This record gives sequence, structure tokens and C-alpha cells, in this order.
Amino acid sequence: MYAFDIECPTTIAEAAQALGGENQALSGGQTLIPTLKARLASPEKLVSLTAIAEMKGISSAGGVLSIGGATCHADVAADGSYKALSELAAHIGDPAVRNRGTIGGSVANNDPAACYPAAALASGATIVTNTREIAADDFFLGMFETALEEGEIVTAVKFPIPEKANYQKFVQPASRFALVGVFVAKTTDGVRVAVTGASNEGVHRWTAAEEALNASFAVSALDDLTVSADNLIADLHGSPEYRAHLIKVMTGRAVSAAS
Repeated sequence: MYAFDIECPTTIAEAAQALGGENQALSGGQTLIPTLKARLASPEKLVSLTAIAEMKGISSAGGVLSIGGATCHADVAADGSYKALSELAAHIGDPAVRNRGTIGGSVANNDPAACYPAAALASGATIVTNTREIAADDFFLGMFETALEEGEIVTAVKFPIPEKANYQKFVQPASRFALVGVFVAKTTDGVRVAVTGASNEGVHRWTAAEEALNASFAVSALDDLTVSADNLIADLHGSPEYRAHLIKVMTGRAVSAAS
């Protein structure tokens, strides 16, 4: 590690004012702290978001679940208003990670193997920042890349609660990240399928599966589909072809569980 300053604002306005330049927001720190230890980042100041009460908590109204950006995974897991989302949160990392990591930090970081981005994209969620609201389809731009601008903070994520949904994750045992994870959500507007852990482009939708499942929300609807291995991740845990196979398998399991 190295020397840096830390500031703990108590309001979103104060946090936004403190950011800028080399300063960086600190939420749960589950990604940022290891990054600092490895000296892959060296901000002059960390702006902690953990003391901002207005960024914590969960509420539901009009079929939409709103989760404050500084809400930890354990609280999402315990809520239960959106069962598939709570089950996803309950299997992130270990108890220490779930009690420190936050949904806002996960979404803002957009790790290519993180779970929340798949839930947000499949659910058609809205990412709320201190300056605007961004549809999930427009928010996730690529591996570790989002539509966030300098000084912008994820203050909340709004999830429309679907009729049916499920998340299936093939776990990488050491990290507990998704080697491949698939979130399937069925709403009155149709079916959305989001894949994490598999692509060099980060979280993405499997549109061919969506079309098939819109015609028939059953595992058999996927029988004739194949997943291209092009641009899928290759590492010591699995080849692109292996991940392509897992995408279809995990999608089938999610549809079965949701049904």
C-alpha cells in the first residue's frame, strides 16, 4: 500500500464535490482495496461512501424494488422482495464479502464476472446516479467499463420485479465469482437473458435465447440453439468453447428453476 488521504462525507452532494481529479470513490472496497494493494491504482484521496445514510436501504413501490447504492449484499440477500435477486446476493463471495461489498460498488466496477450486472441487465433495471438515471442496456459498455462520467456516483439501482426470474452461477471455487452466470427474467414485456463471466465484452444479453423463450418459456425452447465461442474468455479455468457450453446449460437451469 501507499499513503493516501481519506474523506468520509455524510451526504451525496459532499461526496460528489470531493470527487474529481485523482480522487476515487470507496464503497465496500472489495475490488478497490486489492487493486490498491497491487498498486494497479494510486488515487491521491479515497472518498468513502459508507457514511451516507441516503444511499442505504431497500424499498418497494409500484412493482419496483429500489436499492441504495451503499446497501451491502447481505441486506439484499435478507430482503426477499425480489427472490431471485436475494438468492443471487446470498451467494456472492463469503460472509465477510457480503457484509462489506455493496451493490453500487459492484455495478460501478462492472467486473466481467460479477453477478449484479447480470441481474440489472436481465431485469431491465435503472441505474440512478447523483446526476441522472441510466437504463441498464445503456449503462454496461464493456469489461470494467460503464457509462459513468467523472465524479458520478451510483446512488441507487431500481429493479422492476418480474413475473418469473432465476439466476444460475457456475462458481469458480477460489474466488466465488461466476465462471459463467446467467440471469433469466420474464416480464409482461418479454423475456430477458443476461450472461456474466463468459465474454471479453463483459455482461451481455443472449438475444437468441430471449427470442426462443418469448415463443415458449420452457427449457426445450433452447434445444436448437448454439452459442458461439467467438470473443469468449479463455483462461486457466475454462476455454471459450467450455464457456459457450455452460451458457446454454446455465440458461436451461435458470428457466427450469424460474418455472
